[in-house]
Amino acid sequence: MGVSEKISDKIEREASIVLSKKMILWIFIITIVMMFAAWTSAYIFKRAEGNWLIFEMPTLMLYSTIVLLVSSFSMHMAYSSAKKDNLERVKIALIFTTILGFIFVVLQLFSFKSLIDKEIYFTGKSSNVAASFLYILTFIHALHIVAGIVFLLITLAKSLGNNIHSKNMLTLELCATFWHFLDGLWVFLYVFLYYIR
Repeated sequence: MGVSEKISDKIEREASIVLSKKMILWIFIITIVMMFAAWTSAYIFKRAEGNWLIFEMPTLMLYSTIVLLVSSFSMHMAYSSAKKDNLERVKIALIFTTILGFIFVVLQLFSFKSLIDKEIYFTGKSSNVAASFLYILTFIHALHIVAGIVFLLITLAKSLGNNIHSKNMLTLELCATFWHFLDGLWVFLYVFLYYIR
């Protein structure tokens, strides 16, 4: 096997790995979409049955929405900076995005506390199915945000080692895709829960 054939074989293997990682991420995203589609459909059907508690969404959930939208912007800044090999800006943007992810989770926890303070419970004698759906949809999304934060930390670690740049974008590209998806999913959930009460 000649040198050019070895190089060609290596390029093909690397392209195959890239494609595989992207496919795995998209299959995971499609699975999440199907899961939330099932829950939001169940929400609509259950709501139509009656015995539905109508309550105000915690204001903190609006703030957490704004936090995630800003984090989407900072993630985009990290991605575009990596394409331009502005490595310091990539690191700053990833740190900022990670901090915003943590802030989102904390705001969600305080949102749950504010619901409990209003005696809106997930389960128990005084709970209502409307509240149970709210807790499930927002808590499961928050768990996915935690997974996104772990992905961000892995990406940040690679960035701090200068392993993310215009010629090595895969990890950042996958992380950005997942993060933007989670942000979009939250905006959908917030609007859905706010208007379909």
